[in-house]
Amino acid sequence: MQEFRPSSFKLLPDVIKNIMIVSALAYFADLALNKIGFDLNAYAGLYLPASENFHWWQYFSYMFLHGSLTHIFLNMFAFWMFGGILENLWGPKRFLIFFLVTGLGAALIHTAVGYYELHSLQAKADAFFNAPGADAFSIFIKDNIPYQYLNADYAMAVEGIKSNWYAHGDSPMIIEQARQAIDEYIRFKTNIPTVGASGAVYGVLMAFGILFPNTLIYLYFFIPLKAKYLVLIIGGIELYSAWQSNPTDNVAHFAHLGGMLFGYLLLRYWQKNNRSQLF
Repeated sequence: MQEFRPSSFKLLPDVIKNIMIVSALAYFADLALNKIGFDLNAYAGLYLPASENFHWWQYFSYMFLHGSLTHIFLNMFAFWMFGGILENLWGPKRFLIFFLVTGLGAALIHTAVGYYELHSLQAKADAFFNAPGADAFSIFIKDNIPYQYLNADYAMAVEGIKSNWYAHGDSPMIIEQARQAIDEYIRFKTNIPTVGASGAVYGVLMAFGILFPNTLIYLYFFIPLKAKYLVLIIGGIELYSAWQSNPTDNVAHFAHLGGMLFGYLLLRYWQKNNRSQLF
């Protein structure tokens, strides 16, 4: 089997350059459209299928949207840093396929986890309403709804329901208020959009670590670390963060893990099947 060698090396390969351009245009378009009351994230960000805002194309469009300048800069920098070598090695067609597959894989894992979490939350809510009570409401809120981290009006409403329930006992009105508060939170969870190319970036990082395991990466430009250990450390941090499920953490950790998983699977598939037979 003839070993592949890139015919030339581009500092900014074509696919990465175009993804950067599209992402930058999408970011500034979102800023401009927000000023006239149009939220691009509500149309192109990734929603769960249970949301009324969900559209099938969001499984791809979400990758080109970002929440802040820091978000887009870090994603594009890491994408260029690790993906540039891969695109030069694979060529633009194969690299674009890898980007789209890992981004889609990240979205699918994120969707599956989100569906499981919503289904579990709804099941717990149904169980609560089968036997409502002040203590049961307090326990349900404590275990399932981080209302302290939501808006102040919602937090005040929850505290008011708890206080009235303990003060006045069961009543149809209080039970209905509790139902509305819980339903509002479930709607909130259903309608949170996910944006960013991070899932695909984590897939690229995984591929880089497998193909160039002993390459030294200088963290903060000073700390040398082999690529294979960097992948293990970052993957471990993501797994731990996903397991902790911190209510103040708005990072889609399972999407990152999904990107790494699909990147690993796709790369192993390509390694098993000679690249020259595919293109």
